[in-house]
Amino acid sequence: MRFDLIDLRLFCEVVDAGSITAGAERCALALAAASTRIRGMEQSLGAGLLIRSRQGVTPTPAGLTLLKHARTILAEGARLNEDLGAFAGGASGEVRLLANTNALTEFLPEALSAFLAGHPQVSVDLEERLSDEIVGLIAEGVADVGIVAGTVDVGALATYPFRSDRFVVVTAPGHPLAAAGRTGFAQVLDYDVVGLDRAASLQRFLAGKAAREGRPLRLRVQLRSFDAVCRMVECGVGVGVVPATTAARAAKTMALAIVDLTDDWAQRDLTIVVRAEGELRPYARALVESLRA
Repeated sequence: MRFDLIDLRLFCEVVDAGSITAGAERCALALAAASTRIRGMEQSLGAGLLIRSRQGVTPTPAGLTLLKHARTILAEGARLNEDLGAFAGGASGEVRLLANTNALTEFLPEALSAFLAGHPQVSVDLEERLSDEIVGLIAEGVADVGIVAGTVDVGALATYPFRSDRFVVVTAPGHPLAAAGRTGFAQVLDYDVVGLDRAASLQRFLAGKAAREGRPLRLRVQLRSFDAVCRMVECGVGVGVVPATTAARAAKTMALAIVDLTDDWAQRDLTIVVRAEGELRPYARALVESLRA
């Protein structure tokens, strides 16, 4: 039974993505090559590692055991690379960061640019996820640092405050909701909605809230950015749910009405989460310090 680091990294990415295709893309491998590697691992072990279905793949009990050890080995390899880098003319490394939509679009561009400017030999692998997914993945050691909504249960993870914002509704000035100034999300469901792509964590979050109300989210258009949502709302296509910082910025150049959301979840206190400060690799620790600053 011989697995190399590429095998281990591929297996972790496949499990995290729930798909051999997506895992192969993350590792920059052709699908055929990735499939061959996975089959070779299973043949070498003499047991199945993945349960394959139309919905994707999930690890078998053997796969879960491999996953646990693979993550430990990869983390130690990354730590070794960083520690030895100083003897090779300067340390280098990669930090894996998970963030929800609000943090990713509104606060991380400036925060990360400052960190990367000060650490030119470090790269950041940034991925968008739902807050509850991020907590689970950080706890499992899949990523180094996460940024989540302050309302999510983080369990035993170490936390640090990051930023605060609110979700608001944006409408065209003449829209019925504009006159109210305040509304609940249940009332938003009476109207067509301009939203983000279905894969965006915020869009999945809002779809879940609509499902709890027992009603569909009437998505009329799906776009890739909050600014694009605001532009479409200005044209009267529907209403949008965006961060207050986005709405305030967009309202300077667009004809928009900003309506406060009264739901408790609309307040977004963003939190940095890590497994434990003592377990962080040097550059992950530096990133946390930079984000907190």
